[in-house]
Amino acid sequence: MYNLLKGKRGIITGALDQNSIAWKVAEKAHEEGAEFVLTNAPIAMRMGEINALAEKTGSQIVPADATNMEELENLFTQSQEILGGKIDFVLHSIGMSVNIRKKIPYTESNYDYFMKGIDVSAMSFHKMLAAAKKLDAISEGGSVVALTYMAAQRTYPFYTDMADIKAMLESIARSFGYHYGLEKKVRINTVSQSPTKTTAGTGIKGFGDFYDYADAIAPLGNADAESCADYCITLFSDLTRMVTMQNLFHDGGYSSTGVSDIVMQKMGLE
Repeated sequence: MYNLLKGKRGIITGALDQNSIAWKVAEKAHEEGAEFVLTNAPIAMRMGEINALAEKTGSQIVPADATNMEELENLFTQSQEILGGKIDFVLHSIGMSVNIRKKIPYTESNYDYFMKGIDVSAMSFHKMLAAAKKLDAISEGGSVVALTYMAAQRTYPFYTDMADIKAMLESIARSFGYHYGLEKKVRINTVSQSPTKTTAGTGIKGFGDFYDYADAIAPLGNADAESCADYCITLFSDLTRMVTMQNLFHDGGYSSTGVSDIVMQKMGLE
């Protein structure tokens, strides 16, 4: 390891199990010398294995509902007390669509479910940043990263309302990134990851076929959760101290490739 995060303090959300990108980020951050607090909603904690991750990384857990400002303020207050100072990095790895879970077509979206998805998956990012700013909890030059997907730019029918929600998430990173950068030099970016075999990802209808398609399009193939974690670590580090308000594609080149030889061969076009 390179000690890229030696002496840094962080908050990592969304680590559910060993397939989670957030779980991999926590492992990598620990290897790179960081200390951090793990957090998730109480219901997600009951479903996952976060206690094992906490033990492995020597971390404490602070439960928090990311849609609740009071709980988010408590998260940042407690985290500073536990870690002994201001927070240097935050990972937002929170996403949920009830419409997808219930297999409701995009054109027939249940709007109460839609609003719930917005609150959990995008508005939570704004609330998290607002809570941190109010408490002045993030150190100058700190870094915040949220995980997203390129359905925010292109249409993927199976991604339904989550595509709109991710577009909002990315917009929040730009808008809040301007204000937080101007005032505190805090960097805010989103990472647009390849389709990844996480618990959430594999729950999407047709995920397996699309995973194979994306892998055939991308010159480097799909980026896995571990390589995404590596990328997030660089964004938490001082090596990217001038990178902010960006949506950064981490997808093996998929987002820049129109068609691949492999796909054309499979379609009998070569």
